[in-house]
Amino acid sequence: MEVSWGCTRFVLVLAVGFIFSVAQVCNGGRTSSFVRNDDLSLDMPIDSDVFRVPPGYNAPQQVHITQGDHVGKGVIVSWITPDERGSNTVLYWAESSELKNWADGFVLTYKYFNYTSGYIHHCTITDLEFDTKYYYEVGIGNTTRQFWFRTPPEVGPDVPYTFGLIGDLGQTHDSNRTLTHYELNPAKGQTLLFVGDLSYADDYPFHDNTRWDTWGRFIERNAAYQPWIWTAGNHEIDFAPQFGEAIPFKPYTYRFHVPYKASESTTPFWYSIKRASAYIIIMSSYSAYGKYTPQYKWLKDEFTKVNRTETPWLIVLMHCPFYNSYAHHYMEGETMRVMYEPWFVEYKVDVVFAGHVHAYERSERISNIAYNITNALCTPISNPSAPVYITIGDGGNLEGLVTEMTEPQPSYSAFREASFGHGILEIKNRTHAYFGWHRNQDGYAVEADSVWLLNRYWNSLEESSAAAL
Repeated sequence: MEVSWGCTRFVLVLAVGFIFSVAQVCNGGRTSSFVRNDDLSLDMPIDSDVFRVPPGYNAPQQVHITQGDHVGKGVIVSWITPDERGSNTVLYWAESSELKNWADGFVLTYKYFNYTSGYIHHCTITDLEFDTKYYYEVGIGNTTRQFWFRTPPEVGPDVPYTFGLIGDLGQTHDSNRTLTHYELNPAKGQTLLFVGDLSYADDYPFHDNTRWDTWGRFIERNAAYQPWIWTAGNHEIDFAPQFGEAIPFKPYTYRFHVPYKASESTTPFWYSIKRASAYIIIMSSYSAYGKYTPQYKWLKDEFTKVNRTETPWLIVLMHCPFYNSYAHHYMEGETMRVMYEPWFVEYKVDVVFAGHVHAYERSERISNIAYNITNALCTPISNPSAPVYITIGDGGNLEGLVTEMTEPQPSYSAFREASFGHGILEIKNRTHAYFGWHRNQDGYAVEADSVWLLNRYWNSLEESSAAAL
């Protein structure tokens, strides 16, 4: 049932046992009145407690996990031993079982200018049970460290699940506030979708890779217990031929492994996973994406594989946003938008999350796919088949906030604010999801912006069925 009242439409829907009251504002375009102190927050000092090294000689550190297969029954466990190779075995067991299993991984090291990494371990655990809590151990002897994680529910159309969203995090005092806010959020994100720009080590002379180590220790408190799904940003490129580093993404690819082969990708920079009722496609803003490139060909095939009756929520992660009304990075994503936005509309992508711009912004459902050079139709228009675009590059890094905005606020921009924070996406069922953005200066449960998302695939089916009656 839909009731119009002025410029606000209230929608009352009954869906799979839930009653939702959905407010949709027709005249979009609000710039937050909240004014934040835009003083730069410096990186936390090397000897900060946040970067503490675990006790014991050669103890495992920088432990983090990500999804290890396509459907969520696998986990990649990664960690670093600083002085010696040590054991590359992970011991793991279900909470309800005394039977312990083990999996062997592999070890890598790399050099970057005058830096030599510790021993980087990656171990993939497979064939886990869905919706089960597991404990795992890394290290040997008196340096053994124990952590835990929970696998997602089995993939299905009405499986509720909660994702966190963070981008452009860095390792400042504001970064710490953002991560703390996420950890203490009552919504309890179960997996974190990270939209690129991790450590900001490249902002230091010679891309000081010790800042990769401090960042790994900083995020361990969360990333060792729930999967972080990685997207590569521009600060991961680390291309510096001026001092002999001509291989792009070198520290990133050594340190962060993803299950790209499970989705038939040829590189870790673009891949896909299923998790609960979501199909998540990760794209690379800083790899070749023109026609006939490997990323183009992979994505063209990937969209055809998505079964919306199995995973109704189609989510895309990238680093550089398609739509952005801030002065910084304005229209940097335009060439990629021209290439791929028609596919986003054709396949009814529900939401696109990006970073890069150090602020928050949410778009209306709009597209700009009609323009053909001669018709002058170059203004974004409302399109119910288009995704909502959310920029969440506001983790808190040392480069600070973007405060300059294009004026007047474009019609495609629904809400924008120059603040640091994180997002929570709560998928309720096949038709409804709820997104909230949390400013990191507020109480843990306070939302500065929120929106109900109506699934593009299932909503269009309902509209078609109603029209046929």
